[in-house]
Amino acid sequence: MRVEDEYTVAIETILGGALQNIVVDDDKSAREAIAFLKNTNAGRATFLPLSSVRGDEIEIRDLSGKPGFISIASRLVSYDNKYAGIFKNLLGRIAVVDNLNNASAIAKSFGYRFRIVTLDGQIINAGGSYTGGSIGKNVGILSRLNEIKKLEAKLSDLSGGLEKLVHEKNEAEREF
Repeated sequence: MRVEDEYTVAIETILGGALQNIVVDDDKSAREAIAFLKNTNAGRATFLPLSSVRGDEIEIRDLSGKPGFISIASRLVSYDNKYAGIFKNLLGRIAVVDNLNNASAIAKSFGYRFRIVTLDGQIINAGGSYTGGSIGKNVGILSRLNEIKKLEAKLSDLSGGLEKLVHEKNEAEREF
């Protein structure tokens, strides 16, 4: 999955531990993996069978005019379409909003029926509880992935600049 930088904190926060879930082809594979973990006393994991995990999205029509509303979380993530059921299941019932004040107003107007996450990672849960505070910079998987992409692009630019300078140096030495 890929997420634009501006939405990374929100998506990472809302997914939390689900970022460690394991996608498998079908429920048989999930059962076999669970049996293996159990028989070898190797811990626990959550498996998401492509054949059975389904999800839906909040009706966006009612949200689109609300101040601060950005999108449904599942629409801010790009992924191969074969994973649509999984991403709609994990993110389809979560609204992304610009800030906590707007999130609070939206949550209240909809009777706290679904989760809302702000761009800086504050959450209003279905039912009305709030989760929030400070978040470390670049501590999550998606944040680190985006940082790696930026650094790779910067390295590529710098390498190209270095090659150009070496070429210019060689030309200058040859002409000398």
